[in-house]
Amino acid sequence: MSGAGQPAPIIDPLSGRDDMVAAFQLEGRPVRGRIARLGAVADDILAAHDYPETVARLVGEAAILAALIGDALKFDGRLIIQASGDGPVPLLVADYETGGQVRAYAKVDRAAFDALDAAGGAKGAAALLGGGNLAMTIDQGANFDLYQSLAPIEGAELSDVAERYFERSEQVPTRVRLTVAENHTAAGRAWRAGGALLQQVAGDDARGDTQEEWENARLLFETLEPVELVDPLLSAGAVLFRLFHEDGVRIFPATRLAKRCTCTRASVARVLASFPRAEVDDLAEPDGLVRVTCEYCNKDFRFVPDALTSEARDGDTGGS
Repeated sequence: MSGAGQPAPIIDPLSGRDDMVAAFQLEGRPVRGRIARLGAVADDILAAHDYPETVARLVGEAAILAALIGDALKFDGRLIIQASGDGPVPLLVADYETGGQVRAYAKVDRAAFDALDAAGGAKGAAALLGGGNLAMTIDQGANFDLYQSLAPIEGAELSDVAERYFERSEQVPTRVRLTVAENHTAAGRAWRAGGALLQQVAGDDARGDTQEEWENARLLFETLEPVELVDPLLSAGAVLFRLFHEDGVRIFPATRLAKRCTCTRASVARVLASFPRAEVDDLAEPDGLVRVTCEYCNKDFRFVPDALTSEARDGDTGGS
């Protein structure tokens, strides 16, 4: 309890928390946002693949971006972020499922990447993705149509690409910060990721014009340093307090984040069993087995073609 004349202690609802995303609102201001942290989840996603370091950082940024945007969904479903370009990383995908489940991966043209890296240019989203489009898709399930919007890949970093997307497709003034780093501890090295998103709330008869208040908040947001988003000794709540303590910031309950991958032996077997037998046989390797690798989690599954029908029917039998 604070003594007479002493300020009440600041309660940080995000203290000591990784693998979370939380919404926030500036008190009395037409500005809202979200902040996210990935600790073990980031390491799990990135350690599953042997990505070059710059590609790993891009994949981690995509995972954080999916959490920041996907947590705003007002219904059960999935948000899928997909960047398709003509660069050394022709495909970058991340998705978020309501409830806090996230995953991400990238396809890498190693020859093209090595050539760009040798020339010193394998850095940033623009260099890695090349020319192309960013798509955001909302999937509410089998009973609903997919909703998708597109914007060109513009900007040096993935945060820039996301800001251009909101500017072009949503007409919502938005600022995005994304950071991925390796944390060095006595136990070894592990990936961490962090991000924050800030948006202007449009003016109306009650609010009036919101542009000036947005500009003030945006300028404060621009002072955010990348290290603040991934520092394990600095909570996400403390970051928000540093930025907006003069106005006051209301933090809403956080959503816990976990790595999610839908691949199971049974689900893969069902897909293979739906192919004509001749196509399945063409997929078989010299030892007679069909091998399938999940692009997200890099897990390998091996199947005997003659057993596919029974495996698909009987369900997940475990193993790989």
